[in-house]
Amino acid sequence: MQFKHPEILFALLLLLIPIIVHLFQLRRFKKVEFTNVEFLKKVNIQTRKSQRLKKWLTLISRLLLLACIIFAFAQPFTSENIGTNTKSETVIYLDNSFSMQAKGEKGELLKRAIQDLLNSVDDKEEVSIFTNDLTFRNVPLKSIRNELLQIQYTNTQLDYDAAFLKGSKLFSKGNDVLRNFVLLSDFQQNRKLPTVINDSLIKSYWVQLEPVGRSNISIDSVYMVKSNSSTIELNVVVNQQNTQVENMPVSLYNGDDLIAKTAVANGSSSIATFTIANNAKINGKITVDDAMLQFDNSLYFNINEKDKIKVLSINSADDNYLSSIFTEDEFVYQSVGLSDLNYNDINSQNLIVLNEITNLPTALINALNSYASNNGFIIIIPSIDPNISSYNQILGQLTNIIYNRTNPQERRITGINFSHPLYSEVFDKEVTNFQYPKVNSYLTINSSNSPILELEDGSPFLLQSNNTYVFTAALNTENSNVINSPLIVPTLYNIGRQSFKLPKLYFTIGNDNSFEINTSIQQDDIIKLRSSDIEIIPQQRALTDKVMVSTSEAPAIAGIYDVISDNEVIENVSFNYNRSESDLNYHNLDNLSNASLSDSIPEVVNSIKSASNINALWKWFAIFALIFLIFEMLILKFIR
Repeated sequence: MQFKHPEILFALLLLLIPIIVHLFQLRRFKKVEFTNVEFLKKVNIQTRKSQRLKKWLTLISRLLLLACIIFAFAQPFTSENIGTNTKSETVIYLDNSFSMQAKGEKGELLKRAIQDLLNSVDDKEEVSIFTNDLTFRNVPLKSIRNELLQIQYTNTQLDYDAAFLKGSKLFSKGNDVLRNFVLLSDFQQNRKLPTVINDSLIKSYWVQLEPVGRSNISIDSVYMVKSNSSTIELNVVVNQQNTQVENMPVSLYNGDDLIAKTAVANGSSSIATFTIANNAKINGKITVDDAMLQFDNSLYFNINEKDKIKVLSINSADDNYLSSIFTEDEFVYQSVGLSDLNYNDINSQNLIVLNEITNLPTALINALNSYASNNGFIIIIPSIDPNISSYNQILGQLTNIIYNRTNPQERRITGINFSHPLYSEVFDKEVTNFQYPKVNSYLTINSSNSPILELEDGSPFLLQSNNTYVFTAALNTENSNVINSPLIVPTLYNIGRQSFKLPKLYFTIGNDNSFEINTSIQQDDIIKLRSSDIEIIPQQRALTDKVMVSTSEAPAIAGIYDVISDNEVIENVSFNYNRSESDLNYHNLDNLSNASLSDSIPEVVNSIKSASNINALWKWFAIFALIFLIFEMLILKFIR
């Protein structure tokens, strides 16, 4: 029990006055002589005992009466609070991440949580509510009712530690504040759960909202398996959690047009395969039907019109066979002599061919090293009599291959690594009876790499190390008939196709993404990303012939976006939500300390109200004072 005016309790000292008066009263009994002494003695004893009882009862009733009056004026009360001047503040974190789309007993978890808050909290009560992307501070609930009902799901997620830290900053700074922090979430395991809440000034209430079921079907990812001149094969990963759906349909759209449909068998992770035409522009969307979570039922991707592959051949020998392979329908082929080379052109190429250069200058070696560090592709064709040390200088930086010496003996090319990606779609079967090309001389090497093409004595003729392809012999007609063999065409053509860096099919919102836009813009121009609903300006850096674009949190909505420059659509780029929330597994909060746990919002709201309620007791003491007053009057009237 506490008192609103405890200083009035000093008035209890006044209770000493009636006690003193009672104990030291001046009135005394006087002896009166009567003849019948024995009779009078008996009456005298009885009278004195009666008088004493009456006085003691009167004294007690008056003391209690006075004490009750003093207590009533001191205004006693009971409360879990520290005092009547303590202000109660409530901050609520409302998790609106995608996992709160899951269905509870009364509908979606987020929608049900909002409705419970509106029904449980007084409309006039000021509260602070924040979500993963919105904040309402110290506002009456009725003023934000519509905003709460219209809260949308978001891919942004606050860690629970970050949510607690943000909530603690929304409280006022005074010491006379009772702080209540309510965290409403499903507590998915994809977010780390704090084991201890360390702020002793904040009363924490953790409300776990769980769905009635944990089955979910989601599209996890899509990736390109293989590509040839006519088709592209895509694999779609479909995750099925705690479900028994047989032959789940998966649909592929190009824009609004359904272009393919397949089905996947029941399983935790299944693969759906689609084959689409190569060289076709695709604004793709893959969908499944599932009622639990909606955000992971679609995945967007796009395949833009392919740019031509840029090939630069630095020649000291005839390159007619190269120009006949790298034709203008797929390639931009540039042929230049070593003396006419513009080094600024190197970094803009997809593939560089060193065509039988006798001596590699240091400037070229340094430029090629920088080019290769950006994943550039290089074909090295040595001359008949090369400067081996200059070649080994570049080989030592780019590969684990070293030229040794020239072997002047004629050898046939008899070994083909049919499993190598260069030949995976060239041969229907392993051929052993074709006319083998030959070389008149070749370079011996040191390397642990398996050869792509092999001479009849087991020496390598073509090897690959990272993005560098190395021949061991000159290909001119004086040293070899390789360029007249059917083998040279798929070899160089597929190297050229592999050198083209395929753009990513899509990006994930929230990650640090970057991509190149092959366009030149003026100084004041900017690149924009635009969909039917929004338009954003991402971070960008303009280079000579391309623009580097970087994104992270924006755009925030999944979909296919037009890349706009000067009101012209250059290409498209796709963004998708992170799939981490598709896994419906939840934390067990039993081990969480310093927090009150519940699964009911009304229960928590009632607990907060009870903690801040004040039970005034002065009326009871006023009633007791009246009772003791009546008791005293009865004593004075009936006890004689």
